[in-house]
Formats: sequence, structure tokens, C-alpha cells
Amino acid sequence: MNKMATEPMTGTEAAQAPEVKKAPKRSLRTILMLIVPAILIVLGGYYWLTSGDSVSTDDAQVKQDIVSVSPQVNGQVVEVFVRNGAKVKRGQLLFRIDPQPYRVALEQAEATLASARLQTQVLRTTAAGTGGDITGAQANLAIKRNALSRQQALLKQGFTTRADYEDALNDVRSAETQLADARARAANASAAVAPGGDQPQIAQAQAAVDKAKLELSRTDVHAPMDGIVENADNLQVGQMAVTGVGMVSLVRSTTAWVEANFKEKDLSRMAPGQKATIQVDAYGGEKFKAHVQSIGAGTGSEFSLLPAQNANGNWVKVTQRVPVRIAFDGTPSRPMIAGLSVTATVQLEDKSKK
Repeated sequence: MNKMATEPMTGTEAAQAPEVKKAPKRSLRTILMLIVPAILIVLGGYYWLTSGDSVSTDDAQVKQDIVSVSPQVNGQVVEVFVRNGAKVKRGQLLFRIDPQPYRVALEQAEATLASARLQTQVLRTTAAGTGGDITGAQANLAIKRNALSRQQALLKQGFTTRADYEDALNDVRSAETQLADARARAANASAAVAPGGDQPQIAQAQAAVDKAKLELSRTDVHAPMDGIVENADNLQVGQMAVTGVGMVSLVRSTTAWVEANFKEKDLSRMAPGQKATIQVDAYGGEKFKAHVQSIGAGTGSEFSLLPAQNANGNWVKVTQRVPVRIAFDGTPSRPMIAGLSVTATVQLEDKSKK
């Protein structure tokens, strides 16, 4: 046994011995060289077969209805009734602007209205009085004409002088003038009073009163919708409120959706109603069921503050993105905070099935 173990091998045996040891390594290498391409082919085929069934993008965010509440009148904030995170109902009082200047303006408008009504009453009284002036002038004219007739008859009989007759004639002419003046005053007085009682001065003064009341009511700023208060830290007592400048924001907590910006080439098979999946980064990639609600009518660049222009012909084609609105199916189990980053995946329809 020991002799055989120590006996040197012949040349043929020495040549065959290494081949026996190298055979397992060569077969393993061959297997690996076959398995790896096979796996790649299988994965590539699976990707080719399934990649066209859906499209996804991580250029997507959670959106909510946000209203910036701004005052409709100017003034100093005197009371604040809400803070950040507070849930409010529509019509609930948020803050109050100093109402005193607007109360004074209302009092002035009411005084102007009272003055207009008084002036109108004077005009109506004057118009009514001119009717009596006309009646008196007509009666005086009748008396003067009778006197003129008597003087004319006496003159024919020679019982009066020519001077007395001319005096009676002048009295008649004066009475006619007085009657004409009375009628003119009556016409002017009637013209100053609008028919039906719709006096312009009163209407103008009433409009000023209504405007003053409206502005006074707007010193109390109410919530335009149900929601959660945000940015209320900037709202402080003593701050000046300016018309049109947002003082506090309201977020509608019951309505949330996703605005996903898909590449334009992904829209050829996309349509409202298709199923979608929303993966929220803030919740560890938790997925939520959703569906496509609508596809934007324009690319994002078309609605930018400064849309791209190409007047000089120096143009480089850039893949555009179109905003797609995706709605959640039901109410999500987690709170959807506006601005959260998400990944949106839409299940596309197969055209061959249509």
C-alpha cells in the first residue's frame, strides 16, 4: 500500500490527473455562463411584457383646496379668534378689524340720508304751495279783468276817464304776468320732485348708507369654508389689514387629490377613470388606491408666469409634462397633507381590447 502510494506516476497518468481535477470547475463555469444570460432574458421578457401595462412618475404631490383669506376693508386688527391647526366651520369668525371708523362713516351716511329726505319734503311742500299761488293769481286776474270790463263800459258812456281805463288795463296785464310766474314756479318745483317718490338725492344717500353698512359688516372676517387654519401665526392684534392681502389660510381637510406630472409620451393610452396607485413617501411608501380624474388641458409650461417663446428659431426639443389629477378611492386611512411627495402609477388600457 505504501509503496503504491509513493510510487511515481507515469507520464500518461500525470497528464490525465489534472484534467480530472479541473473538470468540476469548467462545468460550473459553463453552468454560470448559461444561467446568467437565461435569467437576464427572462427578466427582460417579463419587463417587455408587463412594462406597457402601467406608467408611473415621482413628479407628483398631494394637493388640497387652500383659500387665502384676505380682508375686504382696511384697518387695524383688534381681535383674533383662531390659531394654527384649529378646525373651523363656514361662517365662523376668524378675526376682527377695528369697526369704529366704519361706524362713524355709517353715521355720516345716515345723516346725509336724513338731509336728503328733508330737502325732498321741502321740495314737495314748495310744489304743493305753487298750486295755491296759481289759484290766487287766476282769481286776481279774473277780478282785474272784471274791473277792466267795467271801465271799458263806463268809458263808452263817458262816466270815466281814459286814465282810469288804462290803469285797469295795466292791472290786467300785471295779473297775467303774475299768473305766468306762478305757473313757472310750479313747473320748476314739480320738476325738482321725481315722480313716484324715487328722489335721486334720497337714492344716492341710501346707497351710501348701504355701502357703509356693508363695510362695517366686513370688519368681521368669517371663514369662507370648512377647513383647518394655517399661517395664523402671522395674524397678530395691532397688525394692519390691507384689502386683498392674505392674512390667514384655510385648508379643506376633507378633500385631497394628487397632481402627477406625466411625460407627454405617456398620455397616448391614458384616460379618466383608469385605476391608479399612490405611494406616499411620508408613510414609508404605503400605497393607496386611486383613479385618474382628469388630464390637464395644457402642459405645465403653458401656465407658467413666463411661457417659453421661440421667436429666434434657436429651439431645443424638451419633453413636456402634463398635469394629471388623480383622486383617491374613498377616504385615505392616513391624513393627506398638502405638498407631500408621492409616486403615482396608472394602469393603462390595452388598445387591442378596445
